[in-house]
Amino acid sequence: MNDSVEVLANREEPILLLAVSGSGSASSDGESKRDRLKKSLPGSLLADKLQNVGASLSDSGHSIQDRLFAKILQQVVPGESTENVETEADTRSSRYINRPGFSLPLMTVNFRRFNARVGVVFVAQNHLLRLLTWQKASHTLSFFVIYSFVCLNPYLLTILPLVGILFFLLVPAYLTRHPPPPSSITVLSNTQYSMGGPPLAPARTIKPASEMSKDFFRNMRDLQNLMDDFSNVHDSMLATIAPITNFSNEPLSSTVFLMLFVTTCLLFLMSHLLPWRFMALICGWTGIALGNPSIQSIVFKSVYRSHIRPASATARSWLDSWIDSDIIMDSAPEIREVEIFELQRRKGSFGVSEWESWIFSPSAWEPMAPARIAGERVKGTRFFEDVQAPNGWEWDGKKWKLDLGSTEWVEDRLIVGVEVEIEGERWVYDNVPDGAEKEDMGMAGGRRGQWRRRRWMRTVRRKVMGEIIRSPR
Repeated sequence: MNDSVEVLANREEPILLLAVSGSGSASSDGESKRDRLKKSLPGSLLADKLQNVGASLSDSGHSIQDRLFAKILQQVVPGESTENVETEADTRSSRYINRPGFSLPLMTVNFRRFNARVGVVFVAQNHLLRLLTWQKASHTLSFFVIYSFVCLNPYLLTILPLVGILFFLLVPAYLTRHPPPPSSITVLSNTQYSMGGPPLAPARTIKPASEMSKDFFRNMRDLQNLMDDFSNVHDSMLATIAPITNFSNEPLSSTVFLMLFVTTCLLFLMSHLLPWRFMALICGWTGIALGNPSIQSIVFKSVYRSHIRPASATARSWLDSWIDSDIIMDSAPEIREVEIFELQRRKGSFGVSEWESWIFSPSAWEPMAPARIAGERVKGTRFFEDVQAPNGWEWDGKKWKLDLGSTEWVEDRLIVGVEVEIEGERWVYDNVPDGAEKEDMGMAGGRRGQWRRRRWMRTVRRKVMGEIIRSPR
């Protein structure tokens, strides 16, 4: 006996939640075609392919629409750059996951296959909305009773999946194979319908919606509405949550952090004392009751305007006054010291004692510096006036101050192969390496090399990023 085939799709009115417009999605296709497309070109090769297609279209006398479409695809499809080398392992890379790369044909096929099979989601969504909006009061009241039993006896949660399989999967499947007699056949009043005997109808199977069918376009409509609903919910949540959590208003975000921290500590200590069953029961009853249109009109038109809105305004005013009086954010900016090394280079050979100013660098350019050993050039600026404060900081002191404690910063950095000038301008000289042909006998009697440096200090203050932005009250 052949099985009966059925397509799951929402054949009723569009699902109304947050949006009314609709758009769609995919269909089914053969597995062989999908397998072939999985092996298609990745993003970079696809972009090159599209460029070749655009060039061939321009050479051959194709229409301007085809050329324009090829150009648009060339701009949309990103190419993979080989210049930027990954410094960290990306677990989303295809080297770690055996998944196909980006491919427009494969994406199109998957979208069509998904749209042909997503009808079950919209059917469940439509039934849930009808249940919570009191479309049939008997169904909603039954759900109300079941929810109450589960709240009072949480162990019943283990039974719900089994009950769902029995009453929503097995029983309808059996009734499909053993249907009741049609209404056109007269059954005697004393004769009962027998549920036994051989099956009278084929078993029901679910198949994807075929392309260009009404169910396929119904799925596209519901999928478009769902995408619009998700976008609206996402934007509204960002508009509500972001201002109080991203510290754009630091006093308000600090207050929220303090309240959540205190609440977390209290729940950690006292959560076992709270009547969670009763709380879940009250919250569920309230949510189910608010789904009733009559109760919504009473609550939102009378109770909200007369009680909730004035109370919320009073609470917000009290919160703002408490934040202004107790949350102090006007602390003094952080102040630190920065350093710059003045490097000078010897003119001529070792026998010459004249030095020329070379560069101001953040590096001391000591003999064992890795960049110096590698033969790189010292980085910095030629003039003192060109030295800039670090990013996010500004100068606090007006002048640079010479660090007279050269021995300290040499010892702190464990610098070797140098000679420290104890008096005078506190220069730190390179020592001439062993085996040098000439020596320069300085005032201290040491051997001095080609470079010398000294450290300058100046205070900086962290920049204040404007006045604290207050949220509208």
